[in-house]
Amino acid sequence: MSESRCEQCIVRQFNALRALSKSDLQSVSEAKQLQKVSKGEALFEQGKRLKGIYCMRSGVTKLSRLSVSGKDQIVKIASRGEVLGRRSILNDQPSTLRAEALDDTEVCYIPFETVDKILKDNPDFAVELLRHMAHELDQADEVIVSMSQLSARQRMAKILLFLFQFGVDEDGFLKIALSRDDMASMAGIATESLIRILSSFKKERLIDSKGRRLKILEPKALKMIEEDMDS
Repeated sequence: MSESRCEQCIVRQFNALRALSKSDLQSVSEAKQLQKVSKGEALFEQGKRLKGIYCMRSGVTKLSRLSVSGKDQIVKIASRGEVLGRRSILNDQPSTLRAEALDDTEVCYIPFETVDKILKDNPDFAVELLRHMAHELDQADEVIVSMSQLSARQRMAKILLFLFQFGVDEDGFLKIALSRDDMASMAGIATESLIRILSSFKKERLIDSKGRRLKILEPKALKMIEEDMDS
């Protein structure tokens, strides 16, 4: 994707940047830096102070937190149009999350000084930013409640369908190839349980696998499992 000015960028329509005025957009365009992050590389680390925010132009990023026990807990999968690092900038605290690219990713890095000035000068942007953050908190609450009511088998069906929405490669395998530990973390189950469920899905010809790569063969059947409260 070639670099473009913020005024012409469709990605900003997906986030709080859509509330920026023409002069704000010009300021952001002059200050932003286009960064290319390769698959497996970190955009930022947990515990580090951020000096700006990241607007995702392409790719998919894993946001995770290291638990007290030392396990990596996935908090969110972020994709095109999302803005990362907002909370750390607003509360002036080190990041509580680590962001890692799950595929080759492009982000626009906007320095704190630019964001801070716009927040002070443009109340519409500040309100829009808070609305987006509140919406994400609502979504997080819904996920917690929803997942707590599902069986381990339903959770796995739900996560497979979630990953399916990011597309497949030329061989039909999921583009986002998470480790079994990462998938277990998202589902809130033990890795051993996850492996047993995936093996069961494979025997039922709902999925196929090759190493850590997974292929969804029967998305409708997985959806039925997800919605079956007796599962």
